[in-house]
Amino acid sequence: MYKTNMQETENRKITEKMDNITIFEYQQDLSNSMSNAMQEYYASKMNVRKRQVMIELDEKHQAIIQAGAMQWTVGKVSSGTNVKGVGDFAKKLVSSKVTNESAIKPCYKGEGILVLEPTYKYLIIEDVSKWNGMVIDDGLFLACDANTELKTIARRTLSSAIAGGEGLFNTCLTGSGLAVLECPCPREELVEVELQDDELKVDGSFAIAWSNSLSFTVERSTKTLIGSAASGEGLVNVYRGTGKVLMAPL
Repeated sequence: MYKTNMQETENRKITEKMDNITIFEYQQDLSNSMSNAMQEYYASKMNVRKRQVMIELDEKHQAIIQAGAMQWTVGKVSSGTNVKGVGDFAKKLVSSKVTNESAIKPCYKGEGILVLEPTYKYLIIEDVSKWNGMVIDDGLFLACDANTELKTIARRTLSSAIAGGEGLFNTCLTGSGLAVLECPCPREELVEVELQDDELKVDGSFAIAWSNSLSFTVERSTKTLIGSAASGEGLVNVYRGTGKVLMAPL
């Protein structure tokens, strides 16, 4: 048996919790000295704070995390890899070269707690089953349930691959379970758009996640070159169909 004080305190607040995943945010960095006290004070006032993920493991919940993200575990917890053979390793190695993700991601299972390294990035939890295939921008993946499959997908159209600003390949999460993403902004600033046989046009690569069921193309903002030039918008990213898009404001 084990005991831990890894729970909400005056300085360590729970900002989000879903099922077995909890996100903590440290209101201040209390480990200061005279040389950095002022910097840390103003950093906390501007929402520059350390955040940390805690994942509770049991027979129903296993976790796949980004390589090097583990800080500590307690309980009867063991780790392996998400590689299922030589062919799977070769596929993951190729995928890692085009998505900025680690080829081998450790998988933790057992009975206990897994705590990830603290980060100054913003952390959000998403239910993968509600996305119909969740495509994420490069470098955002931090952790997910072992029931979630990670695969690399290529752009469906040449225009989106060359001019979309989202990269030639992306990581797609499918199946069930929760996923934790390292986001460039807090959830309060994210804009979520749900489409039902409709379209969304975005002037720039602001989307951090979108449903794989959506068709993504890059098109002129108006039907004519003169109109696009006059509007000052030029090319826009267009998402069509049924699904969701999650966008950062900056």
